[in-house]
Amino acid sequence: MAITKHVLVSGRVQGVGYRAWTQHEASLRNLVGWVRNCDDGRVEAILHGAPDAVEAMLDAMRQGPAMARVDEIIIRDSDAPQTRSFNLIP
Repeated sequence: MAITKHVLVSGRVQGVGYRAWTQHEASLRNLVGWVRNCDDGRVEAILHGAPDAVEAMLDAMRQGPAMARVDEIIIRDSDAPQTRSFNLIP
């Protein structure tokens, strides 16, 4: 059974390729959902897929790409997304 998580990531996560990295990593794990920048400097994402794949993605998001610095990650359960792929939202 698939699970869905709503994720908010704070730190140096905008302007360092975090969204594109998230899209790539989520696609490698066969997750669907989306990722976008927030006006407050955080990155927001919805992750939907197999529980082990979602957990692996959350672990990866705690590190992020090389130029990022993750200070905090807030994870909540969420409803399933209305997408069939993983989208990067401008």
